[in-house]
Amino acid sequence: MESKIYAVRTTIGQERSVADMMTARIGREHFEVYSILVPHDIRGYVMAEALNKTEIEKSLRGVSHAKGIVEGEIALADIEKFFEPKPMVTKVDTGDIVELISGPFKGEKARVVRVDVKKEEITVELFEATVPIPVTVKGDSIKVVRKEAENEAND
Repeated sequence: MESKIYAVRTTIGQERSVADMMTARIGREHFEVYSILVPHDIRGYVMAEALNKTEIEKSLRGVSHAKGIVEGEIALADIEKFFEPKPMVTKVDTGDIVELISGPFKGEKARVVRVDVKKEEITVELFEATVPIPVTVKGDSIKVVRKEAENEAND
């Protein structure tokens, strides 16, 4: 029998914990659920591959923040785009306000002054610095706090 892919509705922001709890339950009780995907671009949903919908329903019983299964199956072609990681730098523009989430400046806020897509690096100027010194960091060490277009709209 061929496996099928289903979307599981979750509380927004709890996708990873739902997937972790499902994984633990599947491991303990050996349900026929083969894989779980938590797409970063889709909030409030987890994708699960299983023998059938019943197996997913069984793996969800008692899982906090799981709200149910969306009716119908999902075609593999519809979720393949989530398997290829996109560099974080493609989502960042010059002028965006970011927070550094790793490294020596963790927790600091900064404005993006340059984006190097090929090297996946971003150059920022820290707000708290007395003298604006450009700091270059890897794209995965920042989180966008406010987009540049939003900044202009609020000015």
